[in-house]
Amino acid sequence: MKRARFSDAQKAFILKQGSDGVAVAEICRKAGISQATYFNWKKKYD
Repeated sequence: MKRARFSDAQKAFILKQGSDGVAVAEICRKAGISQATYFNWKKKYD
C-alpha cells in the first residue's frame, strides 16, 4: 500500500492557512499540491 505524502497534522495546517485568509493558490504552490487536492481535503476534513 502506498504511503501518504502528508500526515493528518500537515493537512490540518494547510487547511488552517486557508481559513486564516491566505490565498488558496499561494497555499497550494508552497505545499506542492494542486488546488483540486486542497478542495478535496477541505471537503473531507473540514
